[in-house]
Amino acid sequence: MITLQKTTPLTTEYLESLGFVWHTDSDESAYISDELVVISEEEAKAYYEAANTLYDMYVEAGEYVVENNLFHEIGIPFNLIEAIKESWENDVHWHLYGRFDLAGGIDGKPIKLLEFNADTPTALFETAVVQWAILKQNGLEEAAQFNALYEALIDNFKRLVTLDEDVSGFEERYEGWKFLFTSIRGNAEEENTVRLLQHIATEAGYTTRFAYIDEIEFSAEEGIFYNDENYELWFKLIPWEDIALEESDLAMLLTNIIKNQKAIIFNPAYTLMFQSKGMLKILWDLYPGHPLLLETSFEPLHGKKQVEKPLFGREGGNVSILDVNAQPIESVEGDYGNHKMVYQAYTELSTDSQGSSYQAGVFYAYEACGLGFRKGGKILGNMSKFVGHIVT
Repeated sequence: MITLQKTTPLTTEYLESLGFVWHTDSDESAYISDELVVISEEEAKAYYEAANTLYDMYVEAGEYVVENNLFHEIGIPFNLIEAIKESWENDVHWHLYGRFDLAGGIDGKPIKLLEFNADTPTALFETAVVQWAILKQNGLEEAAQFNALYEALIDNFKRLVTLDEDVSGFEERYEGWKFLFTSIRGNAEEENTVRLLQHIATEAGYTTRFAYIDEIEFSAEEGIFYNDENYELWFKLIPWEDIALEESDLAMLLTNIIKNQKAIIFNPAYTLMFQSKGMLKILWDLYPGHPLLLETSFEPLHGKKQVEKPLFGREGGNVSILDVNAQPIESVEGDYGNHKMVYQAYTELSTDSQGSSYQAGVFYAYEACGLGFRKGGKILGNMSKFVGHIVT
């Protein structure tokens, strides 16, 4: 059973003063839990080491996909394959950040990879800022978390220039390249997450600007423009697969911008490979029986309880838990049913005394750097709650 520590919840006024405005779910319940998951230093270290190991495995799996041209197998749209190859081969296309979703790690359960949100991971604001504020506002030790996400992002922004672990040379090597940060219009969660990243990049030393996607102009020959000003660096919180499937002209433009070296885009196009849950099958092929992995196949697993999920999807959409006969026990509807499915061996999530399930999210920015939890049912959907943690 998970150990929880009760806290005084942050007021909506305080949360909004931080820029965190998505604090209340559609049923008027609080999105941020008033409890913290209590973990040990050993458990925090295990999460850190697991995420670092998994990232190295993803890099090997990515190389395997590129070398063997397995893009179709993992569901990559054909109109982004060239962009993925271009970004994979050039070190300037630096992976800024991602989030591993993990089962176990607490309550004595082994850590198991569920998936990697490598392109447009959510819960950044919650992990980096909100759970730290919970400790501060409750008079708890502010450093008592596995949470260096904010500082790790500052350094990783600097690495976009230094391309090295050592970021001390950023100031002398940075030549004033302008950084444009973009979200869609009308989504407060996405916009404020992007604005947080913009703030961090500014703190790192960049010249930055924010714009909505409909305000930007793209030219294959000239690059990315906002208000007639050219930007060498562009961050978009818009999934690559959405660009490929819904904005094919933009996918072509961005591919040519990357080929012509007119701008560098974050997260890079190759993170779409990591984002694909088809990589879970590739990982199992390359590392069969690895203790951090669950058996995964493109066909239903024989005689095993398992989870069916689309290659691309969010918030539990079109995810089903299947029994040993591959019949659904529990399902969530969604908009991703037209995607190819993968079948992953089922593993129990850790639970509390009320029967709620907990899934760990470990952020990765050059190294594992921040932990947060989501709480909900056996399939975590858009009504799941964010739960901070405290290391004792």
